[in-house]
Amino acid sequence: MNSRYLAIKHVLNLNNIFGSLLNRCAGFRSHGVSITVQVTIGLLFVSEFCVASAQLRYSISEEVNEGAVVGNMAKDLGLDRSTLKTRKYRVVSGGADPLFSVNENDGVLYVSRKIDREEVCAQSSVCLIDLKTVLENPSGTMTIIIHVLDVNDNMPIFDKETYTALLNENSPVGTTIIQVNATDLDDGLNGDVVYSFGNNVNEKFRKLFEVNAISGEIVVKGLLDYETKDRYELDIKASDKGQVPLETEKSVIINLVDLNDNAPEIEVTSFSSTIPEDSKPGRTVALISVNDKDSGVNGKIICYISDDVPFMLTPSLQENMFSIVTKSLLDREQTSQYDVTIVAKDAGETPLSSQRTVSVTISDVNDNSPEFLTNPYAFYVTENNAAGASLFAVSAHDCDESNNALISYNIVRSGDEQKTLTSFLNINSETGDIVALRSFDFETVKTFQFQVVASDSGSPSLSSNVTVNVFILDQNDNAPVILYPVSSNGSAEGVEEVPRNVNAGHLVTKVRAYDADIGYNGWLLFSLQEVTDHSLFGLDRYTGQIRTLRSFTETDEAEHKLLILVKDNGNVSLSATATVIVKVVEPKEAFAASDVKSSAKDDEETDVTFYLMITLGSVSVLFLISIIVLIAMQCMCAVNLNVHPVRWSWDLLPQHFLHRMTKKQTRVHFCI
Repeated sequence: MNSRYLAIKHVLNLNNIFGSLLNRCAGFRSHGVSITVQVTIGLLFVSEFCVASAQLRYSISEEVNEGAVVGNMAKDLGLDRSTLKTRKYRVVSGGADPLFSVNENDGVLYVSRKIDREEVCAQSSVCLIDLKTVLENPSGTMTIIIHVLDVNDNMPIFDKETYTALLNENSPVGTTIIQVNATDLDDGLNGDVVYSFGNNVNEKFRKLFEVNAISGEIVVKGLLDYETKDRYELDIKASDKGQVPLETEKSVIINLVDLNDNAPEIEVTSFSSTIPEDSKPGRTVALISVNDKDSGVNGKIICYISDDVPFMLTPSLQENMFSIVTKSLLDREQTSQYDVTIVAKDAGETPLSSQRTVSVTISDVNDNSPEFLTNPYAFYVTENNAAGASLFAVSAHDCDESNNALISYNIVRSGDEQKTLTSFLNINSETGDIVALRSFDFETVKTFQFQVVASDSGSPSLSSNVTVNVFILDQNDNAPVILYPVSSNGSAEGVEEVPRNVNAGHLVTKVRAYDADIGYNGWLLFSLQEVTDHSLFGLDRYTGQIRTLRSFTETDEAEHKLLILVKDNGNVSLSATATVIVKVVEPKEAFAASDVKSSAKDDEETDVTFYLMITLGSVSVLFLISIIVLIAMQCMCAVNLNVHPVRWSWDLLPQHFLHRMTKKQTRVHFCI
């Protein structure tokens, strides 16, 4: 049987039940403990079943004496008292020690033991006790809810026994120092906690500190100085908002942390603002003294130069006295003035520092020879240049000042061979521009070199030499020559027979050609200008190989004409063409023809290969000689102090040469 519902064998008077409930509910109050009884009754009238429900609420104060009357439930529900005992009217409780009991004789609800609201409803702001009463042989159930109201019987309790905080002196106003926290087990206003200073906190402390009444945060209100007072003890009071407030006090100890609040002071007592660049290491530039008003560790000073400069600090016999001296050789051409920053820092936990900057000027001496932008120079001149036009220029720089940096240029003319080569060159002594008095011919002179000397106007004068390498560039004046196919009458024509059953990728023939020019002028590319069927043959643009793109079909023509264009990569490209006739034959015919051709081709290809090897070998040798000469000139060691390290400048290369190198992604390695 469901314990929530009791079957009733007789008819109840609903008017009596609900009238009593309404009268009882009208007497509710907003304080004490309230007991709510909810009754669900099923009534049986002939063949109809109806359900009625009602709710009773009783209120009592906590901690009332045992046996106190809560209410007469039998009367309020209109139950027959004579049947309560036989029907075992009772309170159903899940605990071993119930809070309430009902008298079976009169239906009165009593308090069984002392009620503590904080024990019964510790986790709820509204204290309701739900009771269930049972009548055996019923037609319904009733639920009793008891609402226990709070009285202010608990004082606030702090969550810590002691509160201790560290605070830096001079902390800004509004800095949170520590937060205290207290809780009150009571409900409503009785459990709301506010914070304030205790009665023993004097007015001076109240000007330095402030406590937030709601959050319990203690914040800085005034200026705190460790040297004035290093420890504060404050009494913080926590009070509830009950009608008769309960309160608790707890001490908060605030220890101030001493801060390093005095920076060192730097004083320059002696100073030389200008020194020559040939000064020896250890030369004194200035004398300084440092001082810190703090004491102990906070007054200990570490002094150093912050920048990477050729100066250093050396301590003197007197404490906190230092000398600024040179620590290495000086070079005015690298740095003509130094800003020397002296930093003085104390040894406090939070170090304070100060700095002082002195400017030292370096005066010039003539200790630098003129230096060319690169050594050796390499210039590229295209053959057939215009006579009398400027070819190129050399340039040198002297890091000294005034007359020590004034430079003049001259060509060194010594030796019969050099004199012959340099006789048609002229140089501008002021600008370094070099003019050729005649045109160059690549077939006559491919490369030559000479020297230029640059001298400054210092006393004594210093000078340096540079080697100038001139490379004559070939013009594209030779067209490609077809080596194969070549017909008996000398024309670039040939016939190739291909079996019909070959697969895709079959090598039909290879067009061979060469160009007498070198470099890009002699680099050949192959392309198909005309072809009978584009889907059948393909040409490798670099090797000249002609291959089938697919297998032959019965519908393909028996003869195909291919026109191949061979061109070089000169600025003004030159080209030649070759014609290849491809005949598609049956396999037997192809094998017979190949036997006849093989012997003739062997002799022909041997001659072609021989001439091609001679051509390629000659080109390679010329190229290697040019590279070796250039590398040798760049990597040779200096003979005397006037010869400077080699540098390479891309500006020296002609623009069309650089364009070609970039276009073809050529890698050129230089010895730097």
